[in-house]
Amino acid sequence: MSLLKGTKIYSIFTGTCPVCQEESMYEEKNPYKLHRVFKMHERCSNCETKYKIEPSFFYGAMYVSYAVGIAFSVAAFIISYIFLNASLLTSFFAIVGTLIIFMPVIMRLSRNIWINLFFSYKKNTGQV
Repeated sequence: MSLLKGTKIYSIFTGTCPVCQEESMYEEKNPYKLHRVFKMHERCSNCETKYKIEPSFFYGAMYVSYAVGIAFSVAAFIISYIFLNASLLTSFFAIVGTLIIFMPVIMRLSRNIWINLFFSYKKNTGQV
C-alpha cells in the first residue's frame, strides 16, 4: 500500500490524514468498535490539519455513503446471483446481510472520500 502514498486512494483506504498521510484520522482504527466508529481526532498531530472544516461538515458524507452502499450491494448481488447461482430472494438477503455487516466500513469509507474531496496531499507538511 505504501506505493500508493501521495494519492487520494491511499488516504481513502487507510483513513490517514489527507494532507500529510502520516496519521490516522480516527481515534480507533477498528471500525467495528461501534461506540467509537465516528470518533476522530480534532487535528492531525503531524501537520495540524483541522478535519472538521465547519460544523456538520461530515453530513455530506451521507451522499457518498449512498453511492458506496450501492457499490457494495451490486457486488453482493453479482457474487450471489451470478457466481453462486442463488435465487433472487437469496440474493436479496445477501445484499441486506452485506450492508449490515459492512455498515461501519461503509461509514468510514464515506467520510474518507468526503474529506479527500476538499484536501490534497502535500509533500513535506510535517513538523520539522
